[in-house]
Amino acid sequence: MDKIKLYLKESYDELLHKVTWPSWSQLMVTSNVVLISSLIIAALIFVFDMVSKTIMDFIYGLA
Repeated sequence: MDKIKLYLKESYDELLHKVTWPSWSQLMVTSNVVLISSLIIAALIFVFDMVSKTIMDFIYGLA
């Protein structure tokens, strides 16, 4: 039980005194980067899916 208390106390201390938290503006910038990157990747996957579907429809249409 003492190990758990020590772990929780050290974790709390580390979160308060050793962790560097981002400012609000840094948080907003990085959130926008993640959002834009996610949208670009989703668009690429959509395009690849449409191309793949078109190719497969063409191949199956030959039979």
